[in-house]
Amino acid sequence: MILEKIIKMKKDKAYLFIDGTNLYAAQYELFGPDKYLDFSKLILELEKNLKIKFKKIYFYASYSPKSQKPTKKEKEYLKNEAFFYRSVRKTPRVIFFKGYRSKTSGKEKEVDIKLAVDIVEKASQGEFTILFLLSGDADFMEALFAARRLGRKVRVLCVENKIMYKAFYFFKTYVVSFSRKKFKMKMRKPFKRIILPSNSLGEDCI
Repeated sequence: MILEKIIKMKKDKAYLFIDGTNLYAAQYELFGPDKYLDFSKLILELEKNLKIKFKKIYFYASYSPKSQKPTKKEKEYLKNEAFFYRSVRKTPRVIFFKGYRSKTSGKEKEVDIKLAVDIVEKASQGEFTILFLLSGDADFMEALFAARRLGRKVRVLCVENKIMYKAFYFFKTYVVSFSRKKFKMKMRKPFKRIILPSNSLGEDCI
C-alpha cells in the first residue's frame, strides 16, 4: 500500500508555491541574525520527506527597504535577508517573483496577488496535478479552493512558527519543524509533522 502511494506521487506533476516573505520571517525568528536557512537544502529535505520531486518552484517575495540611517539591528536583518534570497535564486527550478515595497508605508505590494493568481491560472491550464503551498497566511485559501475545484490536489506546508490553522480543516497539512521539541497547537486537527535537521540547514552569514 505504501509503495503504491509512492509510485502514484512520483507520477504527479508537482508545483511548489512559496510565500517567500512569510518563509523568510519564519526562518529569521528561528535562526536569528547570524544564520540563515539554506534554501537549496530545504528543498531537498522536503522532497525527501514528501517522496516527491517538484517540477517547478515559484517563490514570491520583496526585499526590505533600507533606512537612510540604518541601525545595527536593521543592518543585520538586511544582511541576513540578502544571504537567504541569494540562496533561493541559486536553487535550480526556482522562478523568483520580486515584488516591491510602498515608499510611503513600506508594505509589500503585488506579491500575494501574484501568487494567488498564478495558482489559479496554472491550475486552470492544467500545468500541475498537485500543488504544495508553503505559507502561514490564510489569505491564500480561496486560491487553494479554486485549484481544488479545477481538479487539482492541494497540500499545505507551514513552518511551525507561522501556521495556517484554517488550512487544517480543508487540506492535508504538513508542519515543518527544525527540532523535535513539542509545540502547542491552537486546535486539534490531524496533520503531519516534518522534522528537519537545523544544524545542517543553517548557514553562517559570513
